[in-house]
Amino acid sequence: MRPAPPGTAIEIAERAGTAFRLSRGQTLTVIDPRGMQVADLLAFNAEDVDEVLSSGRTLDYAETIRLTTGHILYSNRSQPMLEIVADTVGVHDFLLTPCSYDTFHHFYPDLPPHRGCFGNLAEALAPYGIIPDRIPIAFNCFMNVPVDAAGRLSVLPPISKAGDHIAFRAVMDLIIGLTACSAPASNGGTFKPIHYRIG
Repeated sequence: MRPAPPGTAIEIAERAGTAFRLSRGQTLTVIDPRGMQVADLLAFNAEDVDEVLSSGRTLDYAETIRLTTGHILYSNRSQPMLEIVADTVGVHDFLLTPCSYDTFHHFYPDLPPHRGCFGNLAEALAPYGIIPDRIPIAFNCFMNVPVDAAGRLSVLPPISKAGDHIAFRAVMDLIIGLTACSAPASNGGTFKPIHYRIG
């Protein structure tokens, strides 16, 4: 299949995932076409996949869990990987790990199990030599995870509306993993596609 022309929006079907290369200087725009849908985002150094997006480094350096325009997402080696250059939502999560079979057994025991974002990412990233144990905490675009005064986490429906987006500029050559999230609570109870555009 021929790659889409630059700037063309590409759809990730509901409860699915993909992986692709993003060159230094390119911009990745993640779009919520229908509203209230999370997208899990991973990034690996294309030249050395042991260097990977790091929640801990990023939150430490940003000194906030509310990452938005102007913030940088760092690697486990403290190197900038992605800069957020546009954001129409301002509410995302970088605390929770991608949903998986285990997530479904834990939180949704009455629902049919699903491999979730973890399984989708593992399959999509395998051709790049990235094994499941290398998958870290994802940057969860549009995910709404408030923390109360006692430190308790909640997963609430996203506040993103149809057409909302977040854009990242690559600071190094990257391999990106991206999903349309599969967990009911994360997406307001319904599953929808995610769009992305590279420019």
